[in-house]
Amino acid sequence: MSFIKVNNIWKEYGETVVLEGVSTQVERGEFITIVGTSGCGKSTFLNMLLGVEQPTQGQILLKDKPLPQEPGKDRGIVFQRYSVFPHLSVLDNVLLGEEFSSSPVMSKLFGRQRREASNRATEILEAVGLGHAIDKYPDALSGGMQQRLAIAQALIKEPKILLLDEPFGALDPGIRADMHELILRLWRELKITVFMVTHDLQEGFSLGTRLWVFDKRRIDPHNPNRFGARITFDLPVGDRNAAEVPEVHPQDPDLKKIA
Repeated sequence: MSFIKVNNIWKEYGETVVLEGVSTQVERGEFITIVGTSGCGKSTFLNMLLGVEQPTQGQILLKDKPLPQEPGKDRGIVFQRYSVFPHLSVLDNVLLGEEFSSSPVMSKLFGRQRREASNRATEILEAVGLGHAIDKYPDALSGGMQQRLAIAQALIKEPKILLLDEPFGALDPGIRADMHELILRLWRELKITVFMVTHDLQEGFSLGTRLWVFDKRRIDPHNPNRFGARITFDLPVGDRNAAEVPEVHPQDPDLKKIA
């Protein structure tokens, strides 16, 4: 039984077809990087995995059951823009997820519940390298530190699936390299399944276990919105599968056009 099955997914907005006939399977613990031209449906696909958008046709199955049509604690997400609350401390930013889940009316925890949640949040912050900054506020953090905070927010509910929507695109190269090391370490330690959208083809090749390329197989120059994108390449990549990497590489003409 595959962890995730994508069965003939189509996504349309009115007369615009964004995705067409997307079918694939993902095993638990895989790290999928997703690349493609702007507007080809990468983020739309991620939003369908999150549950905030639904397929027009087809179905996504999680452990052979329909994926819930709303976000849940089994799926965490990190965006390119930092999803942090400036009026809350680093610790309280991470605690907020637990408070919303455990006390949806008051959004507050008290006593033993708060102590236990605070201990869990502190452990996560230490894991992402922010153990020294739990009392600081986001405006005192660098861009890389704010993105570490966003990752901690996504991990507080111990998700089985982590969705990353161009999470490092706004960071300087040196900071991005540090974030690559962090996300790979967390992926190995937590044994979660990761889907990461990136505009950087080299980043797509250097991270994870599989690289998906979203592109249109069919193009109508008179009606460019008539056909949608699908997965045109599905490649084993990275040092974890070095023996299986095919001849296709970042300089392949079919891949260079999406960079």
